[in-house]
Amino acid sequence: MDQLSFYSAEARRADVADLAGMLCGPGQAVGFGRGTAARLSVVVDAEWRARCLLAACAERGVQAELGRSDEGRPLVRTAFRSDLTGIAAHWLRGAVKSVPSGFVPDGWALRMWALTSGSADAHGYRLGLDPHAPDTHEALAEALRGCGLPAKTIGARAGGPALRVTGRRRLARLAELVGPLPDGAIEGMIPLVS
Repeated sequence: MDQLSFYSAEARRADVADLAGMLCGPGQAVGFGRGTAARLSVVVDAEWRARCLLAACAERGVQAELGRSDEGRPLVRTAFRSDLTGIAAHWLRGAVKSVPSGFVPDGWALRMWALTSGSADAHGYRLGLDPHAPDTHEALAEALRGCGLPAKTIGARAGGPALRVTGRRRLARLAELVGPLPDGAIEGMIPLVS
């Protein structure tokens, strides 16, 4: 198994492909112009998440804007760009969101996922799933197992849909991969080693 950490072995420049981590959670990809451009968008539950995602997009040279969903929640949406078509092609089967075959998230993708919909709870750390794409849930659980983070699927009654990572070693591994708390993030929303 690959034992890369977010800040040491993966010391590479931030890349547009990292934004696929938003799609692990409730993010969406939309293609345009017969595959010549695509955009990513995600509705989040807090302003700090939106600010962190805007900063992550800017770090990758991707223009994004902050809007509001119909329910008034923060909405981060990139511009339509040709360099996002690869992400959209991998994550869409027609117009349906689908986890790419063999997908295993690295530290960058996990960080984006945590920024999009992660939070600590009394039992571990939850990575939120897309309630509108239930067919992605098991594939994402398998993807987490692939990077050494087996997780339990939790339903809406327990604060889901989400995948919950538990256990001291697994949480330490997740925290190592995700990296330190970004500026503007709320403690507990990014896994921290205790």
